[in-house]
Amino acid sequence: MNKRPFILAETPWKVVEKTEYRVAILPWGATEPHNFHLPFGTDNYEVEAIAATAASMTWEAGGKVLVLPAIPFGVNSSQMEYPGCINIHASTQARILEDVVESLDQQGIDKLVILNGHGGNHFKQMIREVLVTYPDMFISSVDWFRILDNSAYFEEPGDHAGEMETSLMQVLAPHLLLPLKEAGKGKEKKLIFQAHQEGWAWTPRDWPEVTKDTGIGNPAKATKEKGQKFMEDVCTALAGYFYELSVVEQEEHYE
Repeated sequence: MNKRPFILAETPWKVVEKTEYRVAILPWGATEPHNFHLPFGTDNYEVEAIAATAASMTWEAGGKVLVLPAIPFGVNSSQMEYPGCINIHASTQARILEDVVESLDQQGIDKLVILNGHGGNHFKQMIREVLVTYPDMFISSVDWFRILDNSAYFEEPGDHAGEMETSLMQVLAPHLLLPLKEAGKGKEKKLIFQAHQEGWAWTPRDWPEVTKDTGIGNPAKATKEKGQKFMEDVCTALAGYFYELSVVEQEEHYE
């Protein structure tokens, strides 16, 4: 018996054809180094687990959502000199997204949430462009790591492979982590320009110049208990959004 009919990769056609899914969830991660102690697939483990857990909660509440297989590669153009880091360009992402939307549109699933698990992925302009071709679709993106105030859970959340991600991975895949004593401190160099320090100018970070251990944020105070609480609250918030999307009709989206 299929115990997770909301996970497409695990579900046979006999079940799928009889289920009226209202919302598709597309987890999108990346393959990149995460300090010395976390695996290259950290973003994928996180986004897949959060998508599945939130979908399970939504399903239990009566919302019919379908989690698609995750896209494991993201925009990593400033980290390509690290062996094993795989970059796909934003233009490639846009083509993948368009093809996924085309499939869903033909199958009558008119709502899609891109659940993003990588800071280098940005989907706003892609969504605007796809909606020109598929104006009847509802497409949104959610950065799961921005849902909550992370500083309420962690002393130093970190930007990449810090306390937050390490705590979460201690819950999701502890067997893949090296001991914390193996981790770097995740010290970050910042651009000297005032405009960038104030946050109103932007340029991609030169990753090897910014950090010596590929991390940004000290993971030293990470704990499984912190990760468990954070995971529960993120998924609860996300499940609420999934449920609303699944029960509200398109013509009722605005009030």
